Amino acid sequence: MSEIRSDFPGSEPILKRLLEIARASVLAEMASGVAHELNQPLGAIATFAQAGERMLDRPNPMLSRALDVFRQINQEALGAGEGIKRIRRLFEQGSPQRIRCQMPELVEELRPVFEILVNRTEGAVRVDMPDTVPDLLIDRMRIQHVLYALAQNAVEAGSQLSSAPSIRIDVSADRYVVETGITDSGPGVPAELQQQLFRPFFTTKSQGTGLGLASSRAIVEAHNGTMGFENLPAGGSRFWFRLPLTAIDRSAHGDN
Repeated sequence: MSEIRSDFPGSEPILKRLLEIARASVLAEMASGVAHELNQPLGAIATFAQAGERMLDRPNPMLSRALDVFRQINQEALGAGEGIKRIRRLFEQGSPQRIRCQMPELVEELRPVFEILVNRTEGAVRVDMPDTVPDLLIDRMRIQHVLYALAQNAVEAGSQLSSAPSIRIDVSADRYVVETGITDSGPGVPAELQQQLFRPFFTTKSQGTGLGLASSRAIVEAHNGTMGFENLPAGGSRFWFRLPLTAIDRSAHGDN
């Protein structure tokens, strides 16, 4: 386990690239959330409008003008649905651009960024990971966005109890996955909030967007991974994500 170093040249270009991928991920998740929130009621409007059209489009319609109104409602609702689809396509990031990577390398590259985070609160970061783990086939910048988002949340959680919060980053592997965890020194996640944490737009922060965890989980799941969290008996919480090994690395570890 090692303390984060105090001098990391070249941190600004790394942070700039990280913020760019973070912005793209948040926008993509925002578009997804808008589509989720609006497509269902718009679909219901279209269904009811079509039903009204069938009831009135008879040899003896009740109100011809009402029929025209229902048709217009139907057209507008369907048009709105198509508009949302177009907006969502504008922000979609496409498939991850995957290359073979080592998770310790990604964490190490982000050390200057972690230092920026903890310097704001006079906190500390500790890293516990082996020098090498099995290779992953991932989009390195998107996974670094996940690391950054979890580290930022960990610092903010620890700040609720201390003016100098500590966070810990750990990496481990078995023959199926590489697991990365971020542990904070905060109060833990209240039971009443646990089911909502990863929902788009849910936040407990006055200035929060509610998109950091949602976009992070979307990135991990796009890599066929999983994300979760646990409250720790000693206090604080640990958020983790697991990414599957490549087929080659599973074979090297004895899987058939």
